[in-house]
Amino acid sequence: MPRHATPRRYLMCPPAHFKVTYSINPWMDPAKPVDVPLAVTQWEDLRDRYRSLGHTVHELRPRPELPDMVFAANGATVLDGRVLGARFAYRERAPEAEEHLDWFHTHGYTDIHVPAHINEGEGDFAVTSSWILAGRGFRASPLSHGEAQEFFGRPVIGLDLVNPRFYHLDTALAVLDDARDDIMYYPGAFSPGSQAVLARLFPDALIATRADAEALGLNAVSDGRHVLLPQAALGLFEPLRARGYVPMGMDLGELLKGGGSVKCCTQELRGAEGS
Repeated sequence: MPRHATPRRYLMCPPAHFKVTYSINPWMDPAKPVDVPLAVTQWEDLRDRYRSLGHTVHELRPRPELPDMVFAANGATVLDGRVLGARFAYRERAPEAEEHLDWFHTHGYTDIHVPAHINEGEGDFAVTSSWILAGRGFRASPLSHGEAQEFFGRPVIGLDLVNPRFYHLDTALAVLDDARDDIMYYPGAFSPGSQAVLARLFPDALIATRADAEALGLNAVSDGRHVLLPQAALGLFEPLRARGYVPMGMDLGELLKGGGSVKCCTQELRGAEGS
């Protein structure tokens, strides 16, 4: 099947102050040192790859007291030019929400909703042509699903995460073609009921192995043709090519120490509103 890339707009934040001094997910170990210059180089490679593919990348100013700001996907969900802000589960990251909202206010966005319930942006919201898929179990409140549905006016499908290594939906599932409801996911990250829902809604989904999922291979970004994903998820490359996609392996090994990779670093700005 021929695949077509469409230009995207992304919001990213340089890891100038990235470090691991606390642990709020199983990947984080404060005892492991972080090479900040290497993290910056790896992040810049991802940013520059997006631009080389014709995408627009906006940059959020990093704050020294917020080392996880590099994981910009968590700061909001943007759909049809409307912004659903984030409300973080852990106090260490809570101030990031305001930094994102400030950016949207100063870049021409006017339809902005400050959430009442915990959600961590695109960490647990994934957009397809038919639905918003919404994770819950470790971070996002189930009440955030109804809030998102009411704000965006799109049906929200709740999915229960049961494995703490896959603490956000974007570590266990990736949207490959948002115009055709094509996804890839790792069933072992989900409850039996949620596995059944995914199988019903996406019978032709690409199913990832545990090894590729544990390499954070599902923390990927697709423009409908090019799929940027961790280079260690070797088992996903041939299945993606067989479906007509062009996989592009990225090395974000330093940022993996914080529990994130390609998608965690990339918030998509969907819609024409804003500059």
